[in-house]
Amino acid sequence: MLKRAAIALALSAAPAAAQTADPIAPTGRWTLPERKQAQTPPMGWSSWNAFRTEVDEDKVLGAAQKLVDSGLAKLGYVYVNVDDGWWLKRRATDGRMQIRTRIFPSAKVGGRDTSFRPFTDRLHAMGLKAGIYSDVGRNACSQAYDLHSPNLPEGTTAEREVGLFGHVDQDIALYFREWGFDYIKVDACGINVYAPRSAVVRENKYRPMVPLIDQASINRTDIAAVRALYENVAQALERNNPDGDYIFSLCAWGSADVRSWGGQVGHLWRTSGDITPNWTRMLHNFDSASTRALYAKPGAWNDPDMLFIGHGDFDANHLTEARSHFALWAIINAPLLIGYDLRNAPQSLLDIWGNADLVAVNQDKGGHQGVIAYDTDDVQIIVKTLAGGRKAVALFNRGLAPAQVNLTAAQLKLSDSAPIRLHNLWDKTTPAPFKGEATFSLAPRETLIFEATGERRLADGVYLSEIPGDINVAADGITTPEPDPLVHRMIGQWSGTRDSGERPTYAGWGGAQADATPYGQSLQIAGRRFDTGIGILAQSRLEIRNRDGRSQFEALVGVDDSTRNRKDKVRFRVYGDGRLLAESAALGFGAAAQPLKADIRGTKLIEIVVAADGTASDLPLVVTWAEAALR
Repeated sequence: MLKRAAIALALSAAPAAAQTADPIAPTGRWTLPERKQAQTPPMGWSSWNAFRTEVDEDKVLGAAQKLVDSGLAKLGYVYVNVDDGWWLKRRATDGRMQIRTRIFPSAKVGGRDTSFRPFTDRLHAMGLKAGIYSDVGRNACSQAYDLHSPNLPEGTTAEREVGLFGHVDQDIALYFREWGFDYIKVDACGINVYAPRSAVVRENKYRPMVPLIDQASINRTDIAAVRALYENVAQALERNNPDGDYIFSLCAWGSADVRSWGGQVGHLWRTSGDITPNWTRMLHNFDSASTRALYAKPGAWNDPDMLFIGHGDFDANHLTEARSHFALWAIINAPLLIGYDLRNAPQSLLDIWGNADLVAVNQDKGGHQGVIAYDTDDVQIIVKTLAGGRKAVALFNRGLAPAQVNLTAAQLKLSDSAPIRLHNLWDKTTPAPFKGEATFSLAPRETLIFEATGERRLADGVYLSEIPGDINVAADGITTPEPDPLVHRMIGQWSGTRDSGERPTYAGWGGAQADATPYGQSLQIAGRRFDTGIGILAQSRLEIRNRDGRSQFEALVGVDDSTRNRKDKVRFRVYGDGRLLAESAALGFGAAAQPLKADIRGTKLIEIVVAADGTASDLPLVVTWAEAALR
């Protein structure tokens, strides 16, 4: 009954059109929300990785002052986010949230109410912004996982229900209109770990809720209900922030197929479970976001979780690992949220967070997440297009042995007959220019990151895989979400080796990819291999902004050789502002790549669609837009 009630509440807010529209029908418009906030990934500081629930006002304001005094705030680190642990209880008489004034004394404003307004006013006076934490369910994560904490909510069962469920409008109005917050992170433990008859519910006298999320099984997760609960919060945020100046961070840990809808609902969405200060866990979180470049763009970002620089494998004694962690988050446009007690930060760590060149890579206005150009378990090369056509490139040694890495002009999509110049963003050196390729020696766990300039391989245009921030994956053809098996698996961060081992968890397997197939293979049609293009499934639609007023779309199209479905055929279609501009013949497995061109002069939005031409198989059909480009 609890689950049915939750679903009914959630789906009541879901737009009817979104539930019935044909996902591959052209719309002639950019269907993501147009947002002025989060045009670049949010930057700032969060209390969680530094203090967990042992947070207090002095610690937070100390971090805020350090952001200002160190110059980090001027670089963009402006959000100061209070995570779990701030609350005392929900007042029984009227449901109003009460702040624990023992740890936030400025919240004691007289009368029966408490208020964060003095606290947020102080942050705003420092030129910073304020963030707060909640849960989309009734109870928060600490009430299940931090039971030793002195800062758990107190009181009756109802008073300890501090999450948003049943109080969305009341809480959001309080946090944003009355208290003046600018950012909210909304967790999902309340719809995940408080199952009927579970030990945590029984022993702590919580009100149970049948889980809507099963982190181990996407098939047992109610994706529609989870999405709709978060949509309720998004709508309340819009109502209570008429100027639109707020950030909504979804924290469902990559579950509920959030990859496919996060950008419609929030400004950033977690792609995995919590990060820990361990190298292999960092790899896990990085992998959960690094192949999803086509799903991120200005106003909507993949979030592999906060930075853990300063702790464990990334502390001041492990600066190679700390620099790699930062460089990787920078090049894939991850939010840069520091999780360290900044009051005691050594200069060596401040120099990492404060590397203006790397911050500029992350904050580049083009909004293009780096794309993996070379991919192995040992070494990766990630290339990001910067505004003005420049490139950033990271050479990443994932392992424990030194590595020789060949960086090629092709990987950069630059001409191999003209000089390529690199500028090292760590040590600020400029290696000798090279043609064709250059070789670098990387220490274990080292990441070199450069800005690269040279003559473009496509001199009069741009490949689609270079501009993922201008592409919206409106439909990727996935009918049954599946966990991604290529995300790094590590020893359980909480369970050790007591269970059967880490298993693929986060849906996204089969999603659209730049310069690779949806299943991580090289792009290939009828034996012809391509080093650039878009890999996707049939029954898909991409929206592409023609920002530079290009005049022609072109691609070589066909069914990819990697497909398991060798029976069905598809038609490739190109639309401009809703009008059909070009269409291929019906193409099946083994057919040679066919050229497809369209005149897009004067067109603001291009939509490229792959439509099934009959269905004889229920296997996914992998297709390739090879060398897809705007000229």
